[in-house]
This record gives sequence, structure tokens and C-alpha cells, in this order.
Amino acid sequence: MQDEIKRRVFIAAVAAAGLGASLPGAAQSATPPPWMPAKPVRIIVPFTAGALTDIIARIYADKLAQPLGQSVVVENRPGAGGVSASQMLLSQPADGHTMLFVSSAHAANPALKLKLPYDTEKDFSGLALLASSPSLVVVREDHPAKTLAEFVAAARKKPKEMTYGSAGVGAATHLTGAYFAAEEGIELLHIPYKGVQEAVNEVIAGRLDTAFPPIALAQAFIKSGRLRALAVTSPQRSPSMPEVPTVAELGVPGFDSSIWYALVMSAKTPKPIMESLAAQFVKVTEMPEVAEKLKSQGLIASRLTLGDFDRMISADIKKTAKLVQASGIQPE
Repeated sequence: MQDEIKRRVFIAAVAAAGLGASLPGAAQSATPPPWMPAKPVRIIVPFTAGALTDIIARIYADKLAQPLGQSVVVENRPGAGGVSASQMLLSQPADGHTMLFVSSAHAANPALKLKLPYDTEKDFSGLALLASSPSLVVVREDHPAKTLAEFVAAARKKPKEMTYGSAGVGAATHLTGAYFAAEEGIELLHIPYKGVQEAVNEVIAGRLDTAFPPIALAQAFIKSGRLRALAVTSPQRSPSMPEVPTVAELGVPGFDSSIWYALVMSAKTPKPIMESLAAQFVKVTEMPEVAEKLKSQGLIASRLTLGDFDRMISADIKKTAKLVQASGIQPE
């Protein structure tokens, strides 16, 4: 009899444990395991190796391999202002193994391209905004214009003769130059390249008058005496180069042009995969050594992810469309 009672108590306890595990409260307390890729992960970069987009992508790729349990490969696909790389992403399975590293040009292309082969807002989902950076107005060290005022005055005397280079039509470095020219009331001749680094090299060689590169790309050349910074494009002076005045304080109140850097994925990617990856990118951003590397590149770190980042992209698309129209850039 005692054995039978013990047997029934044991069965009841097991049943109760099973019921407890199925209760709503118990289910809610369980944390789903992070998504783990089944093969190497690719980060497609729309610009050349050595560009700031490439540098940032590789910083994150190095740190993500261990937590993801797979190698993370950076693949450079420059051309067409980022359109080629965007198409490549959308041609891949939306299974979380491929993502696209983008800059502000991603939000500019809808206003700059007459027939984009995709819908920027519908076909892509924002994964994580990682950082932003102001640009510099630079000239070669021996350029006749020693100040921003002298440069603008010279440009007014020679409409469309003074040149500036960018990472391509629609790139953030193109739009910054167009914005600057429009606000200063001058006409500069735009020369597009595959990457802003090429444009900077052309400025140093004396074949271009100016460029608008991110601070990190120009700093070494400024320190070595091959470039001179005339102004910074952010509303406030940069902590990286506090001696350089802003365009705003040199005569264009309210001038603000910063480049942002981020990751997007196909909008068809399952939400749990994106949530898991976004969390991993935030963790990497918070690593002290990564924070230091971003700072050394003149970058301001960000932790904007998923829906919040999508809303920022949408707002930036509208803002850039107005800028393109005001600047007189003709969509191609």
C-alpha cells in the first residue's frame, strides 16, 4: 500500500512539473538561444578596400567571428554608387548569411537614380547603425587658397573650373560637395571616382582642387603636410581636430553634413535572425577596444538598430531628396 501511494505521488509530481513548464509565465521567462550561422557570413562593402566603410566593416568582422562561430568575410563590390552591391545582396538567400555595409549614399540613391532596380525602403531592413562621421573640406598643402574664404572667392571667379572628387555619383562625399557649393553660391565641377580615397590621392597630386573625405581618411595626410583642412562639415568642431573651424562658423549658419555607416539586410530575412545579429553588433560596439578604434577614425559610435534604424533611414531619404533638388543635381 505504501509503495502504491509513493508511486501515485511521484506520478502527480511529474505531471505537475510538466504542467508548470507549459504555463505562460514559464514560457515567457525562457530566453531563446541566439541564431548561429551554418556557414561563413559575408559583409558586402560597396566601396574599395581602404575606404572608411571597408575599415569599419573589418573592425566588426574580426570581432564577430567568435560569437557567431563562423568566419566573417568582407567582400568589396564598388561601383554605381552602391547599387551594384545592393543588387548583389538582394540576389542572395535571405537567410542571415549575407549583409550589406552602407553609408549615407544608401538613403541618397532614391533621389539620384531615375530607375533603381529595387525599392530602398521595402526591399531592405535596417540591421544596425554603427557610427557617423563629419567630413573635411581639404585642399593640397600648396593650394593657392589658404582659407575657406579664399577658396570660395576663387571658385566664384572661375565657375565650374575648380574641381572636387567623390566616391561616386550619389555617394555621401558627392552630396556633401554639392550641398557645400549650393550653400556657398559657387559652381564646382564634380569628378566621381570608385572610392573617396582615390579622390583624396588626386587632390594630393594636384589634379583636383578639393574633396570632402571623412576625417579619419584625411588625418594622416594633414599631419604629414600633404593636405590642409579648411573646415569641418559638422555643426560643432570635431574632438579629433578641434583646431579646424566648421563651415557654419565660417559663414554658412546651420551647415551640417555628416556621413553615417551601417548595416542592412534583405527585408525577407526572418526577424529572429535580425534581432540576434543586431544584438551581436551592439555587443561589439560596446567593446572598449572597438570603441577606441572607432574614436581613432574620427567616428561617433551609435547603437540604433532594427525598427528605429529603419525610421531613421526613411527620414533621411526624405531629407536627402530635398537636398538633391535644392542642389540642382540631376537624377541619372
